[in-house]
Amino acid sequence: MKLWNKGISLNEKIEKFTVGNDYILDKKLLKYDCLASIAHAKILVDSKILSPNEFQILEKYFKKIMSEGLEITLNDEDCHTAIENYLVKNCGDLGKKIHSLRSRNDQILVALRLYEKEELNQIKKLIFDLIEELIEIILKNSNKTLPGYTHMQKAMPMSIELWLGSFVNALEDDVDLLKFILNLIDQNPLGSAAGFGVPIFKLDSKITTKELGFSKNIKNSLYCQLSRPKFEIQILNTLSNTMFTLNKLSSDLMLFSTKEFGFVKLPEEFCTGSSIMPQKKNPDVLELIRAKYAIILGEEFKLKNLTTNLISGYNRDVQLSKEPLINSFEIIKETLEIFSLVLKGIEIVQPNLPQEIFATEEAYKLVQKGVPFRDAYKEIAKSNKYN
Repeated sequence: MKLWNKGISLNEKIEKFTVGNDYILDKKLLKYDCLASIAHAKILVDSKILSPNEFQILEKYFKKIMSEGLEITLNDEDCHTAIENYLVKNCGDLGKKIHSLRSRNDQILVALRLYEKEELNQIKKLIFDLIEELIEIILKNSNKTLPGYTHMQKAMPMSIELWLGSFVNALEDDVDLLKFILNLIDQNPLGSAAGFGVPIFKLDSKITTKELGFSKNIKNSLYCQLSRPKFEIQILNTLSNTMFTLNKLSSDLMLFSTKEFGFVKLPEEFCTGSSIMPQKKNPDVLELIRAKYAIILGEEFKLKNLTTNLISGYNRDVQLSKEPLINSFEIIKETLEIFSLVLKGIEIVQPNLPQEIFATEEAYKLVQKGVPFRDAYKEIAKSNKYN
């Protein structure tokens, strides 16, 4: 039975439309809803709604759901309803008590926050793994020099450390952004109910804040609703920054692995072939990594557009914010894992450096001898050696 059901059957087509794929997406949130519900049950003990013994019974079933899983059907709508129906089936009236002093609104908020914190920490670890792979390549190839480019033209020499080190620095900044977002969302919304708090009862939010590992609670109950998907938009913006870094590195690796450049070799087992051209070795994996940036960016703008012009309080529109968020997390985790695998297999080849990329160095040699830079610049520019 749906948590809001008052005895009137919902039109089947309307039900299917309003539920959408929430019951599928919520499988990702099942564990976190149970963790939050255990913490909430402690509030109910503190409020004398549950006895300590009743708490222990409910906690046992929440842990059972976390270890064994639970089917969520279209009729359930979401994980919250599926869990409560399961509790009522197994605990009778005791299962009906768990929803006291909360709404599905703060239920989904706290489940999302716990899910987001865990996902962001996983992503942070995967970025560090990628940084380690880049550093390994830098150390292996410290004696090699490549031509650097501006305007797609050979410019000046660059070391492997200068080239790949720039991506190490970019990823380190991406980690700092993740840390900022983790700090931003580390706020407990549980107890805000539908956005207007809970009447009659005075809840001690410190209990759930400590139990769930949040650094603080959100004091303004209406802001809890405003924070969704305000926080999710910031999360996706941070993820798109990381994907932008991977997009740029993918482009470099693809360009430098062409026969025209030949600075990078990709393992044949990482490349695909052509159905018509026998000689082709295509870097499809890098092309897809590069393209995933656009997907994440699209999910970010989907969220921004989705929540424009909504009034204060909960609006059902934000139900559609789950999929872009979950999809983005899955994409970036897979992409980071694949990129680390690719980096393990690449080989850097020392090219023959063209004389022209040393033109600036030659100009500065003249400056050392006392020639004004502009004159040195013109002298080198006129030299047949660099034309």
